[in-house]
Amino acid sequence: MEAKNVIELKNIEKEYFGNKVLKGVNMTVKEGEIHALVGENGAGKSTLMNIIFGMPVIHSTGGYSGEIIFNSEAVEIKTPKDAMDLGIGMVHQEFMLLPGFTITENIKLNREITKHNPVSRFLGPALKSLDVSAMRKDAQDALKKLGMNVDDWLPIAGLPVGYMQFVEIAREIDKKNIKLLVFDEPTAVLAESEADKLLDAMKKLADRGIAILFITHRLDEVLKIADNITVLRDGEQVGQIKNEDATITNIAQMMVGRKVERIERNTRTSEEKEEVIMSIRDLCVDMPGEMVHNVNLDIKRGEILGIGGLAGQGKIGIANGIMGLYSATGEVIMNGKKLKLNDPRESIENRLAFVSEDRRGVGLLLDNSIELNIVMTSMQIQSKFLKPFLGAKFLLMQDHKAIRAWAEKMIKELDIRCTGPTQYTRRLSGGNQQKVCIARALTLEPELLFVSEPTRGIDIGAKKLVLDLLVKLNQELGMTIVMTSSELGELRSICDRIAIVYNGKVQGVLSPKDSDVDFGLMMAGKYDLLSKEVM
Repeated sequence: MEAKNVIELKNIEKEYFGNKVLKGVNMTVKEGEIHALVGENGAGKSTLMNIIFGMPVIHSTGGYSGEIIFNSEAVEIKTPKDAMDLGIGMVHQEFMLLPGFTITENIKLNREITKHNPVSRFLGPALKSLDVSAMRKDAQDALKKLGMNVDDWLPIAGLPVGYMQFVEIAREIDKKNIKLLVFDEPTAVLAESEADKLLDAMKKLADRGIAILFITHRLDEVLKIADNITVLRDGEQVGQIKNEDATITNIAQMMVGRKVERIERNTRTSEEKEEVIMSIRDLCVDMPGEMVHNVNLDIKRGEILGIGGLAGQGKIGIANGIMGLYSATGEVIMNGKKLKLNDPRESIENRLAFVSEDRRGVGLLLDNSIELNIVMTSMQIQSKFLKPFLGAKFLLMQDHKAIRAWAEKMIKELDIRCTGPTQYTRRLSGGNQQKVCIARALTLEPELLFVSEPTRGIDIGAKKLVLDLLVKLNQELGMTIVMTSSELGELRSICDRIAIVYNGKVQGVLSPKDSDVDFGLMMAGKYDLLSKEVM
């Protein structure tokens, strides 16, 4: 007897402020099926997951179009409560646990079992006591189904990461009506042995008839347990294949394959191509969510080097560590001189500059003027734009005329669309805010510029302007640029070489002209299957 469909998605489309992020996605998950959903960063996986679980971000931005059929009935899932009432559970990549509560208390949160006590019998059920023994029995049953042998009365705080992930799953399967479980990158934070246990647990759940939607970037895990695989790319469903027809190579090619339009640049001389401006050895960076482990990389003078990889693999941590924003160890040599790590001032004084991926949180003073944002770091570190007083320079003695002239120059050269240099940066569009960040970095007159996620959160027209600007700085000023990005197409459009980071390490360095398969395999950590030697 054929298993019945638990959820059917029909022609699902979603726009964010005119930018279409899902384009007619169709997918079906049956009872007892493990259905993998794979794709690059920005492919639309998270948006689709948010639609299924009724997350507020979907309906506060205009909702979606298309149809969801759940258990043979058309449904509209507007809130997470709607999803849970239908029998949909979600295991998030970021843990949704209360560290001060016990395992049992987390599993039974909002579904506590109560019992009467002498007071509640007279004053009403609102004063009932928790039936701790019944709650613990439920929690133990859920943990046993996952093969977990752990004291359910331990607090979450201090548990190994793998245990926390299993508690998340136990909480979901403890719900009596669970029919569909969505796993969002569940093994991303797990060691290999823990990941294997989790995959076994997922198989056990599927054997009990629960439908599983498995979102992951680990293609070897997909091949191990998925019955069917849907591939998204740039919001489109580019393939749906059965496990027996799938290989890591064909999945990787579907994930990455796209036409890459190169931005024309002048060819560098052979001397320029070989001279190393920065040498990175055994770099480790303690950046939560972007840990870096023993990275070795040479940056060549005058190049645009791309650093790519999937989310959470460590690519963002490299620049943040070198610039001293997160604790780092290892050795970084710039122009033959060893840099002192964990000291942002030292980095800037050695002619490094950084455009952060978090422009609103780290990169900008949102409630200050454009001109102050452009010159502030230069004033603090290099004492530029300050008038001397008694042979010294103080921040209070600003040269307002020089600041205004420089800001107007930057606004003109970078085409920052604004009412003038005194406008607050908070009131600028995302693309223009990014240009202010770049203007601030240029004011430091760097020899090497780190740019992290330069096009994140800006519209397609502004993206091209920012990329064109980076090429212009490289070509006209000879500036060496290291661009970290989740957008592989953008890296391939302007970079000379692209280093791919996986699990905190550089897996290899590719040419932008290398095959889609090579990029896909390296991003999935399967560099041993590459079609050629790449380092």
